[in-house]
Order: sequence, then C-alpha cells, then structure tokens
Amino acid sequence: MNSPWKGKAKATNQDYDDLRPTITYRHILSNNLGVRDPLRVVALCDSDAFYAACERVRLELDPNVPIVVQQWESIIAVSYPAREFGISRMDKIKDAKKKCPNLLAVHVATYKEGEKEPSYWKDVDTRTHKVSLDLYRRESNKIITMFKEALPTGEVEKASIDEAFIDFTRPVREKLLERYPYLAQVPADAPNGMDSPLPPPPPIKWDDLGTVLLPEGTDGAGEQSNVDIDGGATWHDVALSIAAELMRKIREDIHSKLGYTTSAGIARNKFLAKLCASYKKPNSQTILRNQAIPSYLHPLPFQKIRFLGGKLGDALAKEYDVSTVGDLLTISLDEIQSKFGENALWIYELLRGIDRTEVKEKSALFKSMLASKNLPKPITQPLDGYQWIRVLAAELALRLNDARESMPTLWPKTIVLHARKGYETSRSKQATFPFVRNVTVDVIATAADKLWKELTGDSKTVNITSVQLAFTGLEKAEIGQKSIEGFFATRDIQRTFLKRSREGDEPLVSLENTDLALPKSSDIEAVSFQCTRCRKTIALREGQATGGPSEVAQRLATLRSEHGDFHFAQDLANSNEGSVPVPRGSSLKRQKVEPKGIAKFFIQK
Repeated sequence: MNSPWKGKAKATNQDYDDLRPTITYRHILSNNLGVRDPLRVVALCDSDAFYAACERVRLELDPNVPIVVQQWESIIAVSYPAREFGISRMDKIKDAKKKCPNLLAVHVATYKEGEKEPSYWKDVDTRTHKVSLDLYRRESNKIITMFKEALPTGEVEKASIDEAFIDFTRPVREKLLERYPYLAQVPADAPNGMDSPLPPPPPIKWDDLGTVLLPEGTDGAGEQSNVDIDGGATWHDVALSIAAELMRKIREDIHSKLGYTTSAGIARNKFLAKLCASYKKPNSQTILRNQAIPSYLHPLPFQKIRFLGGKLGDALAKEYDVSTVGDLLTISLDEIQSKFGENALWIYELLRGIDRTEVKEKSALFKSMLASKNLPKPITQPLDGYQWIRVLAAELALRLNDARESMPTLWPKTIVLHARKGYETSRSKQATFPFVRNVTVDVIATAADKLWKELTGDSKTVNITSVQLAFTGLEKAEIGQKSIEGFFATRDIQRTFLKRSREGDEPLVSLENTDLALPKSSDIEAVSFQCTRCRKTIALREGQATGGPSEVAQRLATLRSEHGDFHFAQDLANSNEGSVPVPRGSSLKRQKVEPKGIAKFFIQK
C-alpha cells in the first residue's frame, strides 16, 4: 500500500541519481547511444526579439533604436531597447509612445488586392489588407541553414520561427577524440576493456563560454565564468564546454552575417536547454552543468514549465498543495501514478531533469500551405469574396515559389477553399490543382474562383467571417528528375514511373501498351501516390488510368481510401487497447476511447 501524502517535505539531491554517470571507452567510441548517451549535449538557440530584429535589419537601423512591431492595433514584438522603457506587448501603441517618445512602431507587411507581393503600406486597414509574415519565415530559414552548415554531423530541429534545438553530441564527440586522441584507444591494462572508465578529465577553462550554472547551497544556482574551481569536473563537463565553444562561434557568425543576436541554453537534454536559454537574455548563452540541475530546478514554479501548466498543473497543485519543483520531488512515483496513471512517469522524470525526447530534424517538405483571413466585416455578397481570394492567392503564390527555389519539383495536388460563419463548422470545396510552368496569382485565383462559385452557389447573400485558401498534398517528383516538366517530358520517364508496382499486384499501366497520351501541362492528373506510412508508391492498375480526368481522380481517391483501410485493419490487429487513428477519407468508422491518466488533461474539448 502506498504511503499517504504527508504534506510538503524537503527534497534532497538523492532524487537525482544520474548526475555523475561513469563514462567508459564504450561510451566515447559509440555513435548510436541515442538519448541515453551520458555524453549527450543539447542546445536551444533563441533569436532575441526576432520580429523586431528583422525589421531593424531590414531598415538598417542602429541596434539601440527602440522598436516595436505592430499588427493592426496590437504590439506583437518589442525590442530590448524598447523594453528598457517598460514597454510590453500588452501595451497599446499610443501608451507605448507615451513611455518612449522616440519609439519606432513598424507595422508588419501586408497583402492587398492587386499586389503580387506584400509591402509596407502607409495606411493599413484590416478590412482591406492581410498580414504577411513572409519576411520572418525567410530570415528564420537563413538562420536554420547556418546551423546546419556549421554542424554537418549534428541534428537541428526547428522548434518555432525563432528558435531551434541542436544536438551537439556527435560533433562534440568528434572534437573530444581530436583533442584527446588517447581516448580512442582502450589501454591494454584497462580492467574491464571497453567498459573501463575513462581517465580523469583535464581542467576546464570556462572563460568567454557564457554563464556557467553551478550548485550554490540548496536554494539556488551560482554562476561561474573562470577556470574550474570546484575540482569536480567530469567528461560531460568537457563535452558541455566544447558545445559552448561551437555554439558561441555559430552565434557570432549569425550576428556578423545576418545581424541578429541570439541566446542559447546548453545542457544534457532538450527540456533543460530550453529552461536555461532564457536565464540571461539577450545575446548570451548559459551552460547548465549536471551538478547544478537540482539547485536550478528546485525553486522553479512547476506550473511555468511547459506541459505542466494548465489543467494538469492545476490538478497537481490542488492534489498535493504544492507550487515548486522541489515540493513535488517529495512525492513518490507510486503515489503520483496512483493519482495520474502510469504515464505520470513522464512527470516524475521531468521534475528530475530527465527528458528522453530526441532532437529530430523536421522534413523540409511541406505537406500543406495555408493562407487565411478572419474578416472584421463579414462577406454578405458573393461577389465581395473574390477580392479576398486574390489576396490569399498572392500569399500562396509567393510561398510556393519560395519553396520551389530549394525544391524545384515541389507541387501541390489539391487546392482547397474553406469558408466559415462565426464559430460554425467550415464548409469547403477542393479541386485538383493543374500544373503550370509559372505559378502566378492569376493561376491560383482562377482555380479558387471556381471553388468560391461552387461554395456560394446561387445564393444572393452570404454571411462569411473567415476565408482560407490552401494547397494540400504537396510532394516532390521522383528522385533523379530535374523538374516537374521533366516528370512528364518523355515516354521513358513515364514508363519508369508507371511500371513501379506494388508487391503481388498486377503490372501497372505502361504507355507502350495503352492509348494513354502524354498529358498537357494544364490538365495533368496523377495516377499514383506515395503512402506516408509504408513509403510504397501505389498506382492505378492497367486500364484504370484511362478515361477523363475526373474519372481517373475518383479512382485514385478510392485507391487511397482502400490503402488507408488496409493500414487501419493492420493497426486493429496489432493493438490490444486504446484508440486507433483512422486515415482521412477512410470508409471505416473511428473508434472513440475515453482518455485516461494525464492524457485527459491534454484533450481539447
């Protein structure tokens, strides 16, 4: 039987039993230990006041100029010089200017009807303009590219438009073996061979590497920025120091080449790196040594930790009458699992600085692109919708063309138009998006206009408060093809593509044996798709790829649904409990299972 909860008690460092792991030759010489690698080092790099910095760089202003970025009447970004005047995003523009008469307020770029690209207009109106964040996306991609170029063997995960996680483990291991080559060879007299501990590490100079957090009593973390004076350095500390060197160099390059300052947190996992990245902003980096983890975490209000706020945080605070991480550490694993289910192990470990989440690079391939507008004044006449369609089409044209600069064969399969009244369920229409050599606003708007006409029908009046235009099913052509035009340019390429068959299926259609003509660029219809789960190319069988475009599209849609049902049936056969996801478009019904444990705190009603 579990011990009853006895109220708040004092947490000790015994709750952290993995702060000084024994590091062996096997650890230093292995490359596939993953998240359990005792030499793992992860950083979170955050661009300082990013939107404001983008506008400062664009306008070539002095870094000390106080700037805010506004969207309509709201402030969405505040530069650090402006923050010195007490300005925050909660202020109205007029109030911010009272606090700082020299404040520069820059409105984000906007699209308006008739313009192919967003611009910075003197007079903007939410009734006629649409916000553009394209500048920030482009600058964000430049920073991510610099991370990847500087760390070809590292992993870079874009966490948001202004921050990225970086796994330094492999680049650091390479540097360790380069600087200390004696680690690459197991000594002949090593008692346990590969599993023998490494020799003691050398002294570490933390000069100019950033703010180093160290234990200081039991109530807080101290700072250290000189030679290692505590005499307790570990090989993981050496790994942290090397990662700090690499991070500092990348941050300096970003500042010199792009003009942006950044702040970084460096620790043993994503959770801790994220926490300490904001320890001293702006333009800084903080290193959290393992020994400092307990004193750094103990005083933190646990509800300020990501995922431990909201309903789950309220439930924890109410159940145990606690407010800090240190308070929660006194609760046993059995106790917390009895109240919040088996998955509460995740909470138990997170409070102890354990996070097994991988740094995983997200695919550069977009699955969809969306442009939307919430209308302050509803569309009441169907004819009034066409102006907004052109505005949304301009954004999609710009974004698709930007993406195709790095992925020339990228193309959407479908264009979708959504329209909604208030908070009601949106209505939508979609159609196959034809391939054209040059993507323009006119091409997209023409396709969307047809959908708008289908959506509104013969209605004389409508009441629409939100319009969305999207590309879905964005895919690249097969590897080895130079462009989308090349995908359809020769019979040889088409024969190669169409003959790829599924295991055990009948041969796919071959252009040599059918009357299927080479399609025109304006009405190309896909005859296959790549399953995102099994990665196989699934195509129509012989005879199914002939006929009108709408017939072929319908057959392909049916094939997608059947293939999705096949995976769903496999999931059902392999699962013992819980809910199994149903593929979009599947003819099978979704099974609903009531969430249990901590899962119920993350369900959106």
